[in-house]
Amino acid sequence: MTNKNDSTDAQSEGLRPTSGQREIVITRVFNAPRELVFKAWTDPKHVAQWWGPKGFTTKVIELDLRPGGKSRYVMIGPDGTEYPVKGVFREIVPLERIVTSDEFDEGFEKVVNADLPKGIVMTALFEDLDGKTKLTLRIVHESAEDRRKHEEMGVIGGWNSSFDCLDEFLVTA
Repeated sequence: MTNKNDSTDAQSEGLRPTSGQREIVITRVFNAPRELVFKAWTDPKHVAQWWGPKGFTTKVIELDLRPGGKSRYVMIGPDGTEYPVKGVFREIVPLERIVTSDEFDEGFEKVVNADLPKGIVMTALFEDLDGKTKLTLRIVHESAEDRRKHEEMGVIGGWNSSFDCLDEFLVTA
């Protein structure tokens, strides 16, 4: 499946889980250099401007970009509901790869009143494509059941909406 945003030449593909029962892979090509896309993921000021689905704002509390460093942020929905998320960076290779755990903070579970997936590991891969950037987001879950829960929460649509926001940010950055 391919969606095209005419103004920025963004492309989406791989919107469904791969053959692995525990993972979801989402890929997007951005009409921006890899350095800028990587910076948008690693500069707290930039992250706050695009992270989260359309209509959400994000407050970055902590973004300690080193192995063992922590991330904490709160996505705030259009109705003011707060969705806190935290993680620990496992690997950072500048301009190439970010690997982090991604966990729903206690407040998130209370807001959605659901049994949320645990032990999520996200890998963002940044690939240069002649001045554009192919970003592959690989989300691995502890179990197929946790992947199913995450999908039911709308993770695929949420990330694609967030990538739309990133695409809009990159045009003005």
